[in-house]
Parts: sequence; structure tokens; C-alpha cells
Amino acid sequence: MKKAIGIFDSGVGGLTVYKAIRNAFPSEDLIYFGDTARVPYGPKSPNTIIEYSLQNARFLLQQGIKILIVACNTSSAVALPAMQTITDIPIIGVIEPGAEQAAKTTKNKRIGIIGTEGTINSEAYPNAIKKLIPEAVIFSVACPLFVPLVEEGWQDHLVTELVVKEYLTNLKMQAIDTLVLGCTHYPLLSKAIQQIMGSEVTLVDSAMAITEYLARYIGSESDKQQGSSTFYVSDNEEKFTQIAERILNDNIKKLIRVRLYESWFQN
Repeated sequence: MKKAIGIFDSGVGGLTVYKAIRNAFPSEDLIYFGDTARVPYGPKSPNTIIEYSLQNARFLLQQGIKILIVACNTSSAVALPAMQTITDIPIIGVIEPGAEQAAKTTKNKRIGIIGTEGTINSEAYPNAIKKLIPEAVIFSVACPLFVPLVEEGWQDHLVTELVVKEYLTNLKMQAIDTLVLGCTHYPLLSKAIQQIMGSEVTLVDSAMAITEYLARYIGSESDKQQGSSTFYVSDNEEKFTQIAERILNDNIKKLIRVRLYESWFQN
């Protein structure tokens, strides 16, 4: 029986990862879970992030997946080791692919990282980048308001422009040439971010980098049949559908709400 690739995120941001995987591997079956009842993860404590991540992973493991993609940067930064203790299947986070891409991209070795408070406080990106470029100079900025702006669908709103400017003006002055978008929601604000940072700064989207990583695990495709896509959320199906269809430029055909504490804890 054909097994699916499982993907989870705290909300809609991980759809940027889903979209990249769907485009790169059209014949794979994909299962996406957005924990929309508990978004955002960034401001929450490490213990809570680990608890939520384990619950999400267990739910997807119940679906019989062959690989787990942790599309949430906060979960990838804080909870990956805990998740690896509950399964033998490959678990791929977004930190290492993003760090690898940043190391390949930078010329002056001055790299910026923006992310949620949880991701920035974990220092996961600086640690991963410095393994590849020990002499790199790294500047990190937490941008907690970016996630709710994306969840509201305000990518092109004047408020978003002002918030992006407020967060990134000091970072722009650090002469970085590469900026890691350390949250899967952030590529949806790339237009506003690029406008503030200027064309001389390259934005690194770990959603794109993760497809190269994934190819190492699943190899070349032999099945030419179009893969299926199933979406699960923990709340607010209508809002998820509205934002998801705008991100994907496609209709969501199969969306199921998961009721907390009913599905996750069945053995």
C-alpha cells in the first residue's frame, strides 16, 4: 500500500512547504495538518511546543505516513529530538535545509535570521549555520506579529508594511546579504520584506530548500499517477480554506477537522 508524506505546521504557513513538495513530487500522496486551534507556537514555552508537536506527530503517524515533515520552524527548533524518540521513520525539519541554503547563498558571511520568539530564542539557526560557516556573523530578530498578519490574510495591507519596517529597519543597517525567513508564514510576506531590505539582500525560503532534502529520502519517481492531498485542521475550517486557496491558487478538495483529545489520544 502506498504511504503518504505527512506535513504539520501551527497553521497555514506550512502550506508554503506543502506547495513546494507538491510541485516537486506530484505523484506523492500528501497529508497536511494545521494546528489552527493553537496557533501561534512562537510565544509558547518550550515544554508546550514539545507537547503540541508530539501530539501532531502522533496524529500523522496514525495515518500511516512514511516520512514526517515538520514545516513549523518553532517545532523544528525546539521539539525535533523529542519527536525522533517516538518513531523510526525519517523526520525532516526546516532548520537544517534553511541553514544549508543560507550558507550556499551568502557572499559576505553576514546573515540575518527572522523568526518567531521560540525559534529565535532557541538559536537553532545560528548553531546550524555556524557548523557550516564558523566565521559567519549572524543577526537574529524575532517578528511575532508576522504570523497573525498572515493568518488574517493581510499580506498587502498598509499595517503589514509598517510592521515589517518597524522590525527590519535596524537589521537592514547591518550590511547582511542573506536573510533567512525562519518561519513558514514569512515567505507570504516576502514582497514587503524584500521592499524594506532592498534587492541586494537574498531571501532564503526553507520551504524550497526542504525539497532537496526530501529527494534524498524518496529518490526519483516511478509512479506517474497524480498523488492525493488531504488536509486536516484543529479549528476554523472556513478561514483555513480561504487563506489556503489563495496561497495554493487551487481548491481545497478534502478538508477534515480533527477534534482535539479525541483522535490524538486513541491507541
